Amino acid sequence: MSIYANPKKSIAFILLSFVAVQLLAQQVKLQPYAPNANEVAAAYQLSLKMDTTLRNIPTNNDIIPFWKKDGTAFWYKKNLPNKTWEYYYVNAATGKRQVAFDHDKLAQNIEKVTGKKQNPLKIELAALYFADHGNHAKLKFSDKWYQLNLNDYSLTHTNDSNIYRYNARRPLQQRRSRWQGNREIEKSPDGKSEILIRGGNLFVIDLATKAETQLSTDGNADKPYGDFEWAPDGKNIVGYKIDPKEIKNVHYVLSSVPGTTRGVLKTREYAQPGDDFTAYQPYVFNVANKTAIKVDADPIDFFDAPQLHWRGNNSRYYTYEKVDRGHQRFRVIEVDVLTGKTKNIIDEKTKTFIYESRIYTRYLPKTNEILWTSEQDGWQHLYLVNALTGKQQLITKGNYVVRDIDSVDIVKRQVWFRANGMHAGEDPYFMHYYRIGFDGKGLVNLTPEKGNHNLSFSPDRKYYIDTYSQVNVPSVSELRLTESTKKVSEIEHGKTDAYLATGVKLPEVFVAKGRDNKTDIWGIACFPSKMDPNKTYPVIENIYAGPHDSFVPKSFLPASEMQSIAELGFIVVQIDGMGTANRSKAFHDVCWKNIADSGFPDRILWMKAMAVKYPNADITRVGIYGTSAGGQSSTGALLSHPEFYKAAVSACGCHDNRIDKQWWNEQWMGYPVGPHYGEQSNITNAGKLQGDLFLIVGEADENVPPESTYRLADALIKANKNFDILSIPGMGHSDGGVYGRRRKRDFFVKHLLNAEAPNPNISK
Repeated sequence: MSIYANPKKSIAFILLSFVAVQLLAQQVKLQPYAPNANEVAAAYQLSLKMDTTLRNIPTNNDIIPFWKKDGTAFWYKKNLPNKTWEYYYVNAATGKRQVAFDHDKLAQNIEKVTGKKQNPLKIELAALYFADHGNHAKLKFSDKWYQLNLNDYSLTHTNDSNIYRYNARRPLQQRRSRWQGNREIEKSPDGKSEILIRGGNLFVIDLATKAETQLSTDGNADKPYGDFEWAPDGKNIVGYKIDPKEIKNVHYVLSSVPGTTRGVLKTREYAQPGDDFTAYQPYVFNVANKTAIKVDADPIDFFDAPQLHWRGNNSRYYTYEKVDRGHQRFRVIEVDVLTGKTKNIIDEKTKTFIYESRIYTRYLPKTNEILWTSEQDGWQHLYLVNALTGKQQLITKGNYVVRDIDSVDIVKRQVWFRANGMHAGEDPYFMHYYRIGFDGKGLVNLTPEKGNHNLSFSPDRKYYIDTYSQVNVPSVSELRLTESTKKVSEIEHGKTDAYLATGVKLPEVFVAKGRDNKTDIWGIACFPSKMDPNKTYPVIENIYAGPHDSFVPKSFLPASEMQSIAELGFIVVQIDGMGTANRSKAFHDVCWKNIADSGFPDRILWMKAMAVKYPNADITRVGIYGTSAGGQSSTGALLSHPEFYKAAVSACGCHDNRIDKQWWNEQWMGYPVGPHYGEQSNITNAGKLQGDLFLIVGEADENVPPESTYRLADALIKANKNFDILSIPGMGHSDGGVYGRRRKRDFFVKHLLNAEAPNPNISK
C-alpha cells in the first residue's frame, strides 16, 4: 500500500519522524550526566543544603484567620524565615493590617509569669482575642488563659475562657452523614416509652407502668433485631433484622519490641475484597398494633444501617440511601411505614462505577427537595430533586467538575460550592469557589484570579479570605466582600526572590496529549539547580495513580522531595494520567476493573513530549517510585512497560488487589472478585520483571498488609529474579521514613547514573 493512500496519516508519520530525528539530533550533541565519586558526594551535600534552605524560607501558602465573634476583625500567624513567625491583626472593614502586638514585650512578660524562656518570634498562642477597642487581649498559652493589657503588656491570669474563637477553617460542609451504625434511640419522642432488646427481639416498655410489649418473636442471638429508630410521632419503630458476619483477621509480627526476646504477634480485623458483610433487613414495627412489617426492599449488605430522613412532620414516609455492593447503583428509597411498600426517588445505575464517597446529598424537608451530586451527564454536577416525584433539575452544567459543597442557604435558595475546570486557558485542576441559585441561575465566581484557591469565611459570611497560587507562582491572600466579591485589601503577597537566590529552579508545568491524542494530560517537572545545558539527565517519575483523586501539586511548591532528588542529577516529574479523578467521567472510567493501567500510556507519551521541549531529559534512562497504590504502580511499570521504565522503588505497595482493603479495591476493581483481579496482580506477573526493582515495606503496616510485599518477593524468588528488599522493623504504612528515602536515592544513583552513593558506613 502506498503511503499516499491516507494523506493525514502520511503527514502525521512525517511529523513524528521529524520530531524523533530532532530529538535524536539534540541528544547526539548532549552527553549523559555521569558523575564521579566526588561529584556524587557534592550533589548529596547540595541536595541536603538546598532542601534545608528552601524549607526555611516561608511560603505562607495557608493563611488561617481567627475571627472575632462579630466578624469585624481577625488575627493570623505569619510565617517568617527559619521557622519563626509573628502575629498580625486585620480590621475587616478597612482591610488595615498591623502587627498584633509588640512581640518582644509580650515574650518578656510571658517569661515573668511562667518562668519559661520565650523566643519573641516563636510565641505559641493557642487562642487570641482582642477586646476593649484593642486595649486588651485575652490569650491562651500553655493551656492557661491570660488577660493582656496592651498599654503596659502586663499579664494576669483569668479563668474566663468563654471566648469565641472562630477559625474559618472549621468544616463548612453540610455533608451527608449516610451511615450511622448502631443508632439505638431508646426512648420514644414523648419520653414515655423505651426500647428493650431481649434474646435478639424487640420489646417496648411503658416507663410509667413498666408493662412490656413484644414486637418481634423470630429474633435470636445469631440473627437479632437491632439499630432502631422511632418515627417522629412515636407510633412506629424502624429497625433491622441483622445477619452478622465475622470480619476476618490479618496478622503481623513486631520483631524488635524493646524489652522482649520474642516477636510480638498483632492481630486485627481487616475486610478484603469478596469477604462477606453483615446484612440489615429493614422492618417497621407498629407499637399499638403489635405488628411487624418487612419492608419491601433488599437487605442492606454494604455499610451499616442507614440514616433515615422523615418527610417533614409526616411520620408515614421516610427515605434512606442505599449503595449496592459493587458501586454500580445508588438509590434514595422511600418507605411507607403503614404498608412497607417502597419506591425509588433516585435510582442511578452505571456500567462502570459510582464514586460513592463523592456523592453529596442534602435533604430539605420543608420543601420536600433533595440536593444531590451525580456524574450521570459525564461530569460531576449538582441536581435539585423533588423528593415526592423524583423529578430532577440540573443546577450546574458544563464540562467541569463540582468537587464539594461548602454550604446551602435555604432562605436564599443558593448553593455554595467548589469546582475545577470551569475556566478555559488555565489548569483544569485549579480549585475555584462559587455560589449559584437552586434554579441554576446567578452563578458567581468568588475566586476570579488565576490559580489554585483556598477560601475561608468570616462568622457572618460578610467577608472571606481567598488564598491562591500556582506551583511556581507564590501565594496571594486577599480579603473580599462576600456579596460583591470586591477586594477589600491584599493581606499577603509572596515573592520568588528568596527562592531564586538559592539557585533553585521552580517546577515547570507541562501539558501533552494523552493516548486518545485529544485529552490534555497535566504534570510538572523539577530540574537540578546546577543542570549543565550540555548534558542529559535521567528522568524519575513520582507516581500515585490511585483513582480516588488527582495528585500533581497545584499550589506553590518551591521545596519538595522531588526537588531534593532532582539535585542529585535527575529530572523528576509527576503526572495525572487517565484513570485518576477530578476530570470527566470518561477520563476517570479508564481505571474501572483496570487499576494496573495506572495511566501509563498517557504518562509515557507525556514524558516523550516533555523530552522534546526539554532536551536535557534522557528518556532512555527512566526510573519510577511510589508508595501504597504508587508502590503497586511503580512495580507494575517494570512488569508492563519494561521498554520504557528501567528502575523502580516501590514502598508498601498493594501488589495484589485481593490482599488490600475491601472498600477501596471493590470501588475500582468491582464486585464480585473476578479473574481480572489475579490477571492484574504484580504477584501473578512477577516473572515478567525486567529492570531493577527495590521493595520497601514496614513490618507493622496496618493499611496494606505487609504480606502483599512479602508475597511479591516470594514470587520473584521463585521466578529467579534479582531484586532488592528492605523490611523496616516497627514501621507502619510508609515510604520507609528518612532511612528508606535515603536508600531510594542511593538506588537511583546506582542504577540510573551508574554511580555509587556516599557510603555512611565509611568513617570520614
